[in-house]
Amino acid sequence: MESDQAHREDALAGVRVLDFTIVMAGPYATRMLADLGADVVKIESLEGDQVRARPPLRDDASAYFAHLNAGKRSIALDLKSSEGVAIVKDLVARFDIVVENFRPGVMRRFGLDYETLAAINPNLIYCAISGYGQTGPKALAPAYAPVVHAASGFDMVMMDYQNGAVDRPANNGIFIADVLGGTHAFGAIQTALYQRERTGRGQFIDVSMLEAMVGMLVFETQQAQFNAPRRPLYTPLRTTDGFVMVAPTSPRNFEQLTDAVGHPEWRDDPRFRTNVDRNRNWDVLLGLVEEWTLGFSSVDAEAQLAKHGVPCGRYCSVAEVLEDPQLEARGAFATICDGGGELRVTNPPFRMSGSRAEARNHVSTLGGDGPDLLRAELGMDEAAIAGLRASGVLG
Repeated sequence: MESDQAHREDALAGVRVLDFTIVMAGPYATRMLADLGADVVKIESLEGDQVRARPPLRDDASAYFAHLNAGKRSIALDLKSSEGVAIVKDLVARFDIVVENFRPGVMRRFGLDYETLAAINPNLIYCAISGYGQTGPKALAPAYAPVVHAASGFDMVMMDYQNGAVDRPANNGIFIADVLGGTHAFGAIQTALYQRERTGRGQFIDVSMLEAMVGMLVFETQQAQFNAPRRPLYTPLRTTDGFVMVAPTSPRNFEQLTDAVGHPEWRDDPRFRTNVDRNRNWDVLLGLVEEWTLGFSSVDAEAQLAKHGVPCGRYCSVAEVLEDPQLEARGAFATICDGGGELRVTNPPFRMSGSRAEARNHVSTLGGDGPDLLRAELGMDEAAIAGLRASGVLG
């Protein structure tokens, strides 16, 4: 089915991006640019982004890679060669944005740092995403998302929130720092584009994944400075077949909760009479609510609570989320195709009344767009392209 957004304008139509990013944080940012209509050209090594080889694989095509790189074109170049670097320099004069997420210093060793490329194209917006930022004593330290989580305080906060039920930080498999870093990069690039419209000048953007994670710890940052009491914890409540989350944070929510569970007398209980009382006895309150949820399935508990207006939600698997009617109604997923067939990927989490914001149905093979790009942008003929391939410069 054709998307309802298909006939809207592309907000970033005409914006051109050279994407040197690999793995997740950078590709997440540039895929969002592509989702809004930017022409994103992914410049890969001859071996390709390592995520191309990561499962789930279908006929050697990675669904993980497709999810992060839908809507982008690909050219494979040997950036250790002078010819490969020369091609990038020729291209950069025709592009608006460069995004990279190598360790600081790598692009400079290629001869493709901001100062060099800005001398060619003064309007260039150059975004560098790294674990710790481009400056500071840890700038050159290798950092993937799980390492950044540990360094940011996030993992220790989450361990503390388990009330002594665990003796070490939780295992990690969801790369929050990558998603946050990529999202902040996406926003900073939009800001730089807007400023360039006013000033005519490009600029360098330095995104730190560590700072993105620390910025997420809003309450905890203040608590650490001023020794505030810990906030109430939102704990999963057991049902007959799973768990449900209940969050009666406002006085009205609490009243709705007492009606939903059939205990209106809680409103006059000295332990729960005011917000201060409820916060002081939060664990007791949730324990009483769990006595009620244990009599219901997760679906039934959620339905009963929701009927009374209580903020709640049952705990869902990702497989269930893929079939969620709310997400279906919102068009939260797009179906795209790669070399392994169809797959569903997430769309951006925002909708725009006048702009198209959705995954584009193109997943390039490694270097698959390179010859066309060189013909169209640099006017190369077939002999020149064949020569680059023969010499190992072009994949």
